[in-house]
Amino acid sequence: MAKQPTDTPTLQDDLRRLEEIVRRLEADDADLDAALALFEEGVVRLRAARERLAEAEARVKKVVEQADGSVGLVDLDG
Repeated sequence: MAKQPTDTPTLQDDLRRLEEIVRRLEADDADLDAALALFEEGVVRLRAARERLAEAEARVKKVVEQADGSVGLVDLDG
């Protein structure tokens, strides 16, 4: 498995930050400028997380080891 550069957030980092952003946006005390900045950050992190998940799905779909030890392609959508 390829290592992520240390300055690139992991999927878990993005998901944690997205949860924090949602909590802060749901709070009534955020001013408009801060809320917009949080929203923009959330969109960027959500896109990054979706891309990371799509890459992982493609890797899993590419090669899956069967129970009998053979290797074959598996479509995860059905």
